[in-house]
Amino acid sequence: MASHHDTSTYPINSIGCEVTEPAKQCANLCFQQYHHALLAANLQGSLTLSPRSFSTSPTSLRKSAKAARESSLSASSPSSRTDDPFDFSTLEADIAKALEHLKNDLSKLRAGGRFNPEVLENLYVNLIKEGNVGVKLSDVAQVVPKGRTVQVIVGERDVCTSHSSLVYFGRTTSSPTYIQHVKPTVTAIQSSALSLTPQPDAQNPLLLTLTIPPPTADSRRAAVASATKAAETANTSIRNARQTQQKKLRTLQVNKTARPDDLKKAGTIMEKFVEKGVGEVKRIVDSAKKVLESG
Repeated sequence: MASHHDTSTYPINSIGCEVTEPAKQCANLCFQQYHHALLAANLQGSLTLSPRSFSTSPTSLRKSAKAARESSLSASSPSSRTDDPFDFSTLEADIAKALEHLKNDLSKLRAGGRFNPEVLENLYVNLIKEGNVGVKLSDVAQVVPKGRTVQVIVGERDVCTSHSSLVYFGRTTSSPTYIQHVKPTVTAIQSSALSLTPQPDAQNPLLLTLTIPPPTADSRRAAVASATKAAETANTSIRNARQTQQKKLRTLQVNKTARPDDLKKAGTIMEKFVEKGVGEVKRIVDSAKKVLESG
């Protein structure tokens, strides 16, 4: 039976079937409805999501940047340094500081009749001219030891070059008025615990002479006692340094950030540092006492 449809009028689809006019209209209508629905969905999505901003960086780049920041923070964190039980830098620095302070204290004692000029240089002078401003004697004078005497040569930056007659230690002098700092220097020496009396020079108004008395039995005993006290102070500082290190090891133990074997080894090494420091204190003080008693 022959077909009632002209195949030249209706196209053939991809599967070899004829596409009639009603079917074509239906397909067009479905496509238009789908297109309108898609536009409405896109519009709805853009209105709803527009307040949010999204990063355009790839996910891999964001993850790598975050990892780099975390690595940098962990590297700069102080916990990475304090978690090492074998870090004794603080302990060593504290022991060295205690020994240095001990040597400085012992150097200020009279040794066998010899006088340490630093004792005078570290005295504070109240300058009347600058409104009672305290400065070290070494800033306004030079201390020169000469045998059993010490010369203090007073000098100043703001000198007056005018010549005038003025009273200097009860005498009249026509020397230039360079003595603004002499009187405060004399006062500082006399008011100290050194029991020294400055004597002015007849020719040079800026020169003061100090006579160092020979050490007596009492002065030797006092010096030895001071040395013993300085040793006790140094040993106390070393014990405090040990206590600080011990607290650090205890914290590592409680937080379980170090192995028990490592903590035990670190404790042994710590005790060796402390023992060495205490031994050095004894050696320094014993040597100083021999010098103090030999005068």
